[in-house]
Amino acid sequence: MPLYEHVMIARQDLSNTQAEALIEHFGTVLADNDGKLVDSEYWGVKTMAYKINKNRKGHYAFLRSDAPAAAVQEMERLMRLHEDVMRVLTIKVDDHAELPSVQMQKRDERDVRRERR
Repeated sequence: MPLYEHVMIARQDLSNTQAEALIEHFGTVLADNDGKLVDSEYWGVKTMAYKINKNRKGHYAFLRSDAPAAAVQEMERLMRLHEDVMRVLTIKVDDHAELPSVQMQKRDERDVRRERR
């Protein structure tokens, strides 16, 4: 089955447990449609570059899935209809990276950038 990565932004007025419950809910949507949620990361509340639906912050979540296209389409449809989800981004990938995502890595573990001039 194809591999996908999803990033979801939920409203800032949700609690952490409600945001993590959203991740579990959409994981069960995938499971009901013959898909599988491989991994999920809750990135926490982050400030956005611009307002979305009058919100300046949002709960960010990262999901890795192994699911058929129909399951992903159904999950995206339900995410867009859900009132707590503000934005969704889905990308089809060739393989999932074993390391945690860049957002979850500490600054010391990331690749060294070139020095400023």
